[in-house]
Amino acid sequence: MSCVTFIEHCTQGGQVLGEVRLNAEKSLNALNWEMVQLIRPKLEQWQKDERICAVLFGSEGEKAFCAGGDIVKLYEAINRTDDKSGMDTFFHHEYALDYYLHTYSKPLIGWGKGIVMGGGMGLFNACHFRVVTETSHLAMPEVNIGLYPDVGASWFLNHLPRRNGLFLGLTACAIYANDAVFLGLADRAIANSKRAELLDRLLSDSWTRPGVEVIDGILRQLEAESQATFRALPHAIQDHQEWIDNVMAKDSVVEMVAGVLSSESDDPWINKIQSTLKYGSPVSMHIIKRQLERCRHASLKEVFQTELDLTVNISRHRELPEGIRALLIDKDRQPQWTYKTVEQVDECFIDGFFDSPWTADTHPLRCL
Repeated sequence: MSCVTFIEHCTQGGQVLGEVRLNAEKSLNALNWEMVQLIRPKLEQWQKDERICAVLFGSEGEKAFCAGGDIVKLYEAINRTDDKSGMDTFFHHEYALDYYLHTYSKPLIGWGKGIVMGGGMGLFNACHFRVVTETSHLAMPEVNIGLYPDVGASWFLNHLPRRNGLFLGLTACAIYANDAVFLGLADRAIANSKRAELLDRLLSDSWTRPGVEVIDGILRQLEAESQATFRALPHAIQDHQEWIDNVMAKDSVVEMVAGVLSSESDDPWINKIQSTLKYGSPVSMHIIKRQLERCRHASLKEVFQTELDLTVNISRHRELPEGIRALLIDKDRQPQWTYKTVEQVDECFIDGFFDSPWTADTHPLRCL
């Protein structure tokens, strides 16, 4: 069975709705090489097909839209050989796919049920219409494995209000539907039970109006009908915005981390943030802050180019495989980070991660 399913649905108006379903439930639909290789050509085919009016992007199973990249396979690739070209190629094509989705000419609807993390956030945030449900669980947890929020996060985290993007990156804080809409990481909150109804309404429309108008009208109606579902759900970011503003109102990542960890509170949410921050990679924390700063005014193309540079460089260093080992391989949750604390990290050491391995003429993403 293919790890991605493609379906073409005929609409009442004679148009065709394309549907992409990630189909790897056992791995929580983790993004792998085969998925990337299958999705891009199908989308290119649909983009040229005048019958295709829009694309619905979702997944099989109820647990996850996409839990991220296949980190275990990444660990194996890092440790299997000195030849990293295959790993580099995966990142190159993954980022190229994300960029392609961002710039796709036909409306993309992302149904972000369940877990949406890492690589899943890259796919989801590239969609033009991003739908979360009461089961949605969004996060960029790369700091826990010695990486940083990539897959375009240097773009979409930078577009969040205040310093919430940096906060989410540093703390790996998980958010749910209400906060996703509040922050701008999702456009609509719709009850998960209405997934079939969404498809039915899309197919029963005549599509005589522009596609974005058709989709927006249907999503707006479904969201209005779903309001009761989300009233009792948490909105921790909104509830703690003042605290987040205070701890993040610092110049250096050292001061930010100190601000979070020094907060005396019996609030379980804050305590969880502190615990996660204590666990994360000090090197990653420095990289996260610097990468978001350097991409603050970058174009989308520049964002993906710099992310590829950074990811390839990080994959050559011990921090990433050590983080994966501790969290997902041995599962001892005792990573031996290169530096024990964020205060000890040498800024000159961090500088080396930001040198591109390529020239402008040889960069794999030069033709985006």
